Amino acid sequence: MSIQLVYSKWEKTNVLLHSAALREYIPVTKLFSQENLLLMLTEYGMVYVKPVNGTFGKGVMRVERLKPASKGFKYQLNTTVRTFPTFELLYQGLVKKINGRRYLVQKGIDLLRHKKRRFDIRVMVQRNDSNNWEATGIIGRLAHPAKVVTNYHNGGTPMSFERLMSTHQSPTQKMIYALRLKQISLDIAKELEKHYPGIKELGIDIAIDQQFRPWVLEVNTKPDAFIFRKLEDKTIFRKIYNYAVSYGRYKKK
Repeated sequence: MSIQLVYSKWEKTNVLLHSAALREYIPVTKLFSQENLLLMLTEYGMVYVKPVNGTFGKGVMRVERLKPASKGFKYQLNTTVRTFPTFELLYQGLVKKINGRRYLVQKGIDLLRHKKRRFDIRVMVQRNDSNNWEATGIIGRLAHPAKVVTNYHNGGTPMSFERLMSTHQSPTQKMIYALRLKQISLDIAKELEKHYPGIKELGIDIAIDQQFRPWVLEVNTKPDAFIFRKLEDKTIFRKIYNYAVSYGRYKKK
């Protein structure tokens, strides 16, 4: 059974932007250019510059306009931080790093934190045995203290949603909020399948800002199921794995 994969973040973002219901969850995203970078840094102060095709957070840069403006600009890639006195020099520095590849500029979200470290949420959505979409797992990803991305393959720490949100919400609030994130993720799956009928699973990365507003950062059509092995509740990974076996992603053990 073939599983449709969609690598372009730009393509997937544009599909979701055509849905009035989902548009409000998508941070402003544009193709990387000098004009778009300047406009978005002027508007938002902080943006993420990320490859159109990329996985595991590789190549993602956090770019900021410093305060006061006389301090210039900076970007961070992995643990490397570089500052520039002018926008022109910043842009030239980014162009060197990008090296001709297609990149996006995305509005930066001031993420919620756990013990001073940023985190976001991954929701797993899959075709179940009845061929219906089901939200099968939710997990938090705690960023490495010295890095800008939360990905496990880039030094992030998988952690339960409940634990990460424990200092922000009551048990009841957490339960209701998790259901909301799962519903958004199911709506995304239903929207994307109109354009890509061969998709079987999605890993949806959701940022939560300081006002508890959810933002969909990225949708992955080949998500890593094994991050869910880190959860205490082992039934979650088993279900995810079994569904993935049934539609041909993994071989049965």
